[in-house]
Amino acid sequence: MSTLARKKTLPQRPPRYRFALTPLADAMFQLLIFFMLSSSLTPYSLITLRSGAEVAVEDATGAGEDEAPPPEETDIVSAETELWTIDYQQVIVRGTVWDPDDLMELAAALGSEDAPVDVALIVRRNAEVQDVASVLEALQGANIASVRVTPEGGT
Repeated sequence: MSTLARKKTLPQRPPRYRFALTPLADAMFQLLIFFMLSSSLTPYSLITLRSGAEVAVEDATGAGEDEAPPPEETDIVSAETELWTIDYQQVIVRGTVWDPDDLMELAAALGSEDAPVDVALIVRRNAEVQDVASVLEALQGANIASVRVTPEGGT
């Protein structure tokens, strides 16, 4: 017998497939960059919100100083406070349901320049962000001293 015939063949290993993470990492970075760039195009600060303490300091001093006294916890709702309940595409004021289109008229009827009114907004669970934004926009030009926003049921 020849020496070639006596050689044994080595067992073959099954092929191993490796998963390359480099293309996955490239795709993730491209998505990250895309979302970072596209999200900066959306203006998030369309509505400026200020606390009632800031407005009181500006009215008293004529400038917006940071020396506002902290609001007392017992002074959350005063006698001049209007309670508005924001629901899905409607606002409930004193038991009357108002459409979002009528909010400008409703806000204009509140208070006067001599006696501004405080408004407490109670946001129900099914209200949308656009509902709250519409109410805040309507209250922005009215004679409102402060606006407080709270979810229904408390904190």
